[in-house]
Amino acid sequence: MRVLTFFNHAGGAMKTSLTRDVGYALATFGARVLLIDLDPQANLTDWLGAGPAEVEQTAFETAASDAPLPAPVEVHGLHLIPASVDLAMVEGRMMGVVGAQLHLRNHLRDLRERYDVVLVDSPPSLGQLAVLGALAADQLVVPVPVRDKGLRGLTGLTEALRTYRKVRPDLSVGLYVPTLYNRQRRHDQETLEVLQRTLSPLATPVPQREAVWLDSNTAGEPVLKYAPSSPVAADVLRVTREVVEAVRLPLAVPGE
Repeated sequence: MRVLTFFNHAGGAMKTSLTRDVGYALATFGARVLLIDLDPQANLTDWLGAGPAEVEQTAFETAASDAPLPAPVEVHGLHLIPASVDLAMVEGRMMGVVGAQLHLRNHLRDLRERYDVVLVDSPPSLGQLAVLGALAADQLVVPVPVRDKGLRGLTGLTEALRTYRKVRPDLSVGLYVPTLYNRQRRHDQETLEVLQRTLSPLATPVPQREAVWLDSNTAGEPVLKYAPSSPVAADVLRVTREVVEAVRLPLAVPGE
């Protein structure tokens, strides 16, 4: 079982979209996939069409008191541990518990025979929930918007990773994924060139095609289910293949 956390402390990086859609694509490749929503905004939960989660269905008690993870819900052929706004309250609880930041990692070990891949959607912050998700990972997948804010955020990402490695020296970034790329914009081209010089390994950029992403979110369906013949679906399949290759997931991946 491999645990990948989609991590970026900045919002609007397509972190949640990629968690959902890469997870669904991996399931279509035959993987047993668990998704964990650690964001109190619960966008991953909502964008999969799952109902509002109670505290006992989320990772709240695992983070706060080292309780086992709850039974997941099943949605679109995936298993999901959903989120709710109540997760925001766990930050204070974790501060008073020694070793709380490793609770998720410890309990995921109990699931290693049940799943091939676990994808964690961490919140857009550097708080305790983000640390919980990062330290649970075998590797991080880091979406980076091809925008000024994406470049500005790299310093914070680097410092966060340096801090996490004090606890997990083996923690690494499996893949950086440029997102929201518009090749018609010269600024985007220049920003992508900077990312190509400074980040490795770097995926093929994910184009900015907002309509299908937004419509699929409203429908509560992954893109490959909502619009399987769309250019966005092709983008999803491409980035999923690149994730599989970068982190060396032992999966038989269909070709182009």
